[in-house]
Amino acid sequence: MTQAAGRPRVAVLMDENTSSGGTRYEAAKGYFAGVLRAGGLAFGVPYEPATVGPVLEGFDALMTVGGRYAMPADWYAGAPAASPQADRLVVEIALVRGFLGAGKPVLGICAGMQVLAALNGAKLTASVPDHNDKGRTHEVRTVAGTRLAALVGERLTVNTFHNEAVVEPGGCVVSARAADGTVEAIELAGAGFALGIQWHQELLEPDHPGAGVFRGLVAAASSSSSRRRAKAS
Repeated sequence: MTQAAGRPRVAVLMDENTSSGGTRYEAAKGYFAGVLRAGGLAFGVPYEPATVGPVLEGFDALMTVGGRYAMPADWYAGAPAASPQADRLVVEIALVRGFLGAGKPVLGICAGMQVLAALNGAKLTASVPDHNDKGRTHEVRTVAGTRLAALVGERLTVNTFHNEAVVEPGGCVVSARAADGTVEAIELAGAGFALGIQWHQELLEPDHPGAGVFRGLVAAASSSSSRRRAKAS
């Protein structure tokens, strides 16, 4: 077995260029580099329903990335966002539910976090004041005793780059907040590794403390990787 063959495989659900026609898949290289540095292998996944079964079978973890696309109106505590329609959500819901149901790790980033949270009873707001400035940073404090705190520490400085956020946690555990109270991370209790972060870790430096979420994802994926290899042998 080669070194690469023994590394956990992470499916990365791609974003798309919804703001300019939705004709291309897109994803920052940092998503893939973060997984690679953490010891895993990352592969982009398209919005094709036919791929859901093979992805669930062949991958050890799922990462859902940031993006701008319409979500169901009943996911919001108030008016929904005026976001463009996209093919993403049907496949994303199937993958998130499938990976959670199989006990495989899930990491949601920005919009990916919002989907993970809403599927577990959370409500969203479509407008978060002063949180959509890609060039600005702010401090986040984690909640003691959470999985996130164990991965990234008590506090960290992150980018400020989102319009929407969780406002009612539902069945989720809030694991980090900004100084203004904005929910910056959620996780699912008793669900193995199921974590969402609001900031864009893929855009931060490799030595940023938040890179612990990539290491945590890959570490959690290692056990499902072992099960997949054992099944295939």
